[in-house]
Amino acid sequence: MPYKERDIEKKYYSIGEVATMFKVAPSLIRYWEGEFDIINPKKDRKGNRRYTKPDIQKIKYIYHLVKEKGYTLQGAQEVIKAGTDQGFDKVVAVQKLQEIKDFLISIRDQYNAKSQS
Repeated sequence: MPYKERDIEKKYYSIGEVATMFKVAPSLIRYWEGEFDIINPKKDRKGNRRYTKPDIQKIKYIYHLVKEKGYTLQGAQEVIKAGTDQGFDKVVAVQKLQEIKDFLISIRDQYNAKSQS
């Protein structure tokens, strides 16, 4: 079995990379940062935002509430302030399950490709 190089996980992501992940403008990410206290990216000496995986998960939760569930910003803020972490936990769990599903599909496809050759 040939060696397959694993994807290198980055520790920090730029605002442009985060915006691309969610297919939104960087200005929306900056706006949400001002509206939601849970988003606190690190900033370098130049003031560039550096987002970690936990930051991205929080943005994903906000994205889920606002863009997918249709909450207003005020409604999303209330859900977050109410401490209903179950919703956040569900979003994280679904993300992990999707990663596992994608991994299993890739294994199946590799197996099928070898079986047919």
